[in-house]
Amino acid sequence: MRIQAAVLEQQENQRPYAKHRPLTLREVQLQEPGPGEVLVRITAAGLCHSDLSVIDGNRSRPVPMVLGHESAGIIEQVGPGVELALGQQVISVFLPRCENCAACATGGKLPCTAGTEANTAGTLLTGARRLVMDGQPVHHHLGVSAFANYAVMDERSLVAVGNDVPPEVAAVLGCAVLTGGGALRNAAGASGSEDVAIVGLGGVGMAALLVAVGQRTTGKILAIDANEDKLAVALELGADAACTPQEVAGRSAEIAIEAAGHPRAFETALAATAVGGTLVTVGLPAPGAMSAIEPLSLTAGARTIIGSYMGSALPANDIPYYEGLWRAGRLPVQKLVRTRPMEQINEALDELAEGRSVRQVLLP
Repeated sequence: MRIQAAVLEQQENQRPYAKHRPLTLREVQLQEPGPGEVLVRITAAGLCHSDLSVIDGNRSRPVPMVLGHESAGIIEQVGPGVELALGQQVISVFLPRCENCAACATGGKLPCTAGTEANTAGTLLTGARRLVMDGQPVHHHLGVSAFANYAVMDERSLVAVGNDVPPEVAAVLGCAVLTGGGALRNAAGASGSEDVAIVGLGGVGMAALLVAVGQRTTGKILAIDANEDKLAVALELGADAACTPQEVAGRSAEIAIEAAGHPRAFETALAATAVGGTLVTVGLPAPGAMSAIEPLSLTAGARTIIGSYMGSALPANDIPYYEGLWRAGRLPVQKLVRTRPMEQINEALDELAEGRSVRQVLLP
């Protein structure tokens, strides 16, 4: 079938993206789903820094590629052996799990080896490519390629949710919430009684904040960002205090979440980690970026640093938890979302790069 998709044909693009337009809406041929694969009509697709890092060249990926990895949609066709049902609403997951490798046996701690290899190669988990443009194959982004009106994905890249969940809410559960909330719940093991500091109030950081607010009992929450407007939003969403990185001195928490993907943010998060506390870093800085750490602060302060990819999550288990939290009114992710049409994708990239929004969700 013929679809409309936002295609990236080269990396290392320069801003402003609204002028240079690295993503172009093109007609692309989408092949039918094979065994274990699903055709999804995309209803909402979130714009994330992981998309931006491919556009600016910080993450090397094969091109041409259809970007987009945080999405919701409706199943319209299934290949042989698929257990998901037609008409179900599904959320895409940007790291599928083969369930056979040693990494998959770690309960979410390590990324699936096969899934990581497929993501790097720009294929589905089986190694297949289902996109063709001008007679040539087009690569998949993280097994999803959601900046389109339709996509074919491996069943293992999808988790079903209730059809009554608004698409813009459902989409954000699969990346921002899975990553930020998982850093808190899975990597740090937060129970709700601990004080939490969150550095970087983009989509992932704000999602971590909402999950912290939604499950807290006695703990206090500190929001940290250089953007004063985002600090104000964080306070409205339930943070007990908010400050810029320059104001962190004298403040600390048992759990610190670094969600900015910048070496200075990592340093700020470590400075905000209390004696005996845990720092979880989920941001993805540019390759080669370095932070300065005083080892004595780890040894003498008994601090722990944990790296967490995709929130150390098992999506089939974690996403239903977040769906339940949303249904209970304790995870109002809709407050983070701004929707805009897919035709404005390059303008949305500029807004993302400049930190002027929390989570933009594109509607095909």
